[in-house]
Amino acid sequence: MPRAQLSLADAARVFRTRPSPWMIGTLLLAAAVTRALLGDWRLSDLLVPAVMLAVFPLFEWVVHVGVLHWRPRRIGRLTIDSLLARKHREHHGDPRDVPLIFIPWQTLLWLLPAVTAIGLFAFPRPETGLTFLTCLGLLGLGYEWTHYLVHSDYRPRTRLYRAIWRNHRLHHFKNEHYWFTVTTSGTADRVLGTYPDPTGVPNSPTTKTLHADS
Repeated sequence: MPRAQLSLADAARVFRTRPSPWMIGTLLLAAAVTRALLGDWRLSDLLVPAVMLAVFPLFEWVVHVGVLHWRPRRIGRLTIDSLLARKHREHHGDPRDVPLIFIPWQTLLWLLPAVTAIGLFAFPRPETGLTFLTCLGLLGLGYEWTHYLVHSDYRPRTRLYRAIWRNHRLHHFKNEHYWFTVTTSGTADRVLGTYPDPTGVPNSPTTKTLHADS
């Protein structure tokens, strides 16, 4: 029996039960409100979002390949294998398991303070840093929402979302060595050589068991 299609309202109800959207949303709200109260708007408040939007697909690709698809490595008796990599392997094993779709809250407990420190201390003006944090919160929520929606029973209704949906599902159900972008369709993949014609790519036997062939 085919699964019933999910409405956006139903998807949103599930989305807001997960901890990561609330944690990222808290950062977004705090940064946006503080930035608005400080005022003193400058050209950098337009430049920062533009640069972040341009770089985000490449950042997403690098994190997906280098962090999420990390192969466990042993150095003596020590095994280097992050929580993010372990959870991502579980996610490939069961792409419909809702908690595994989202960034682990345990990771956000240290990641959000770290990016907050970057925003407050790595920029010449606190206002610019707060603009950075506001944009980062929006991008983070956008990533979580898009990733969840692709793995839910919601079906594409627009050409743009259909392309994103297809791109990520090829990664999960055809070959995990390609199609690494999530919130865009083949942007960084095209640049970095991981956007082949699907008809010429063999089905991988390890899409659900990452690194089982190693």
